[in-house]
Amino acid sequence: MNATEITLTVSTGRDIGTGPSRRMREDGDVPAVVYGLGVDPMAVTVPKRELRRALSTDAGQNALIQLDIDGKGALCIVTELQRHRVRRDVIHVDFLRIDPDKPLTVDVPVVLHGRAEKLELMKGMVDQLMYTLSVQAPPGSIPNQLDGDISHLEIGTSLTVSEIALPAGVSTMVDPDEPVAMGSPTRSTIIQQQEEARAARIAAGEATEEDLAFVAGEADGSGGGDSSAD
Repeated sequence: MNATEITLTVSTGRDIGTGPSRRMREDGDVPAVVYGLGVDPMAVTVPKRELRRALSTDAGQNALIQLDIDGKGALCIVTELQRHRVRRDVIHVDFLRIDPDKPLTVDVPVVLHGRAEKLELMKGMVDQLMYTLSVQAPPGSIPNQLDGDISHLEIGTSLTVSEIALPAGVSTMVDPDEPVAMGSPTRSTIIQQQEEARAARIAAGEATEEDLAFVAGEADGSGGGDSSAD
């Protein structure tokens, strides 16, 4: 769970504009804005190294950060990180003031665990469809991650939102039947299944025109699938 252990001192009174922001970044600082709880947005400056430290905990971007603003504390959470398109370093950050007694809506990473042995025997693979889950939780109870057990997966079955264990006090509005991960056949398995089905139809005298065209194409080395002339 999150804990309000991270303190980040920011500076106020920064100049606004592209030029001042660029010089600020060159000096190792990041321009930021603090807003929320009915307080006017405030432009501040954050030391890049300290910001990186604050966001490198297990909580990631959902970390609760106690901002020190001119000696006054403000409990915040990061709502947006803007990154350089090439270097990917942070060039601007938005901090949202939060009430420690009111639930927040945040996206929490979903981590899959377990070994899907039946799926492996079926030559399938785990296809993760949901990498984060939107949840509502008190600020001090935001989970760092949510775990999903995939050991029961087979081809065609899924792990749903309802099977993700949520900690006490944490809830989600996402459809409980929404799939988080599925057991899917690999491309080679699909091709093998198609070939087996084609051979069975041919053996039973129920071959389709597509089957015959494919076989004809295989025989003349063209790869099958289209027997029409150019």
